[in-house]
Amino acid sequence: MKAVQKALLGRKIGMTQLFAEDGRAVPVTVIQAGPCIVVQRKTVGREGFDALQLGYEELSKGKRLNKPAAGHFRRASEKAEKEVPACRHLGEFQFADCDAYSVGDRITVDAFAVGERVDVTGTSKGKGFAGVHKRYGFRGGPASHGSMSHRRPGSGGGTDAARVFKGTKKPGHMGNVRKTVRRLRVYMVDTDKNLLVVEGSVPGPNRRLVTVWQPAGSAAHAAPSGEGD
Repeated sequence: MKAVQKALLGRKIGMTQLFAEDGRAVPVTVIQAGPCIVVQRKTVGREGFDALQLGYEELSKGKRLNKPAAGHFRRASEKAEKEVPACRHLGEFQFADCDAYSVGDRITVDAFAVGERVDVTGTSKGKGFAGVHKRYGFRGGPASHGSMSHRRPGSGGGTDAARVFKGTKKPGHMGNVRKTVRRLRVYMVDTDKNLLVVEGSVPGPNRRLVTVWQPAGSAAHAAPSGEGD
């Protein structure tokens, strides 16, 4: 697990465009980020590492939970000496400064500033079974009549091995894998609606769960002077 300076769970709302002061159309992605609740604090003495477990999307009061989940949130409430609501999603992050947070604290989008660079991790769209042209962008064979090899993958390698080597590009399942897009610029932060607007695209379809995070000790992700105000 990579150490993070800050992190939030959220959902991708969709893409749109905003216009900069110079008139440029800027493609952006809107993310409903947080608020996230600190559900558990892991320590070196107990678990062997420092980390925070964050909960996202509070469940309604009458929502049924299985016994392990109910006990987990009950113990969190007892430790925080206040009610820690049950959440639909949990994520664990090794924060650089875990001591700054306690169980029951809320982390919101105001942790990020305009101009900062963030990494967004999500699951890409599933494309189903795809051939090598769609999956890997193969050029293809001759298009003339009678070729009979227009979209075939071609040779799979030498015959002396009598097997197909691992990593050979073949038709197969495409998409539905975990992807990270790095160093996206934070274009806008709406604390009232818990919205984070980043420049560019992020993995996955709309409403898919994503993680917005910033690696610890990375000066390249900090906001340039004058842009974080």
